[in-house]
Amino acid sequence: MRVGKRVYLGLGGNQGDRLGNLRRAVKLLRELPGVEVEALSAVYETEPQGYREQPEFLNMAVRIRTTLAPLALLRETAQIEEKLARRRTVKDGPRTIDLDLLLYEGVEMGSPTLTLPHPRMRERAFVLTPLRDVWAEEGPAPSASKSLAGQGIARFRETLFEEEL
Repeated sequence: MRVGKRVYLGLGGNQGDRLGNLRRAVKLLRELPGVEVEALSAVYETEPQGYREQPEFLNMAVRIRTTLAPLALLRETAQIEEKLARRRTVKDGPRTIDLDLLLYEGVEMGSPTLTLPHPRMRERAFVLTPLRDVWAEEGPAPSASKSLAGQGIARFRETLFEEEL
């Protein structure tokens, strides 16, 4: 029997070895005490949103179980971003990696540090499409609150890793 809360994460990046950075981020997630990776989505190539003068992103979603509290998990994901050379210079700008907590089982919160569920996930095809790949709850996966037309999302490859979960 698995313990901990189910959590959905969104991962993305558009700098350096984009696929390699996603692989390293998932590897680091797997190494975290109190975290079990349950499922990985396909990887999708997407157009940048907001600040448009940058390369296309690779995005994916990960479903985990964790015994870490939301803010502790946020700290751990920030450390993974730091290890993978994430620099915050331009809002919505280029990055090597971005790990976002999207949903945390049984938790709704709003603080200056963390809002759950993620406040803008329903507006972003680059979040919703991979999230549907790993959705394990009863009932439908979250859907868009407005049109996602023109967000330019395309499946990049079927699987991220050759080994099974």
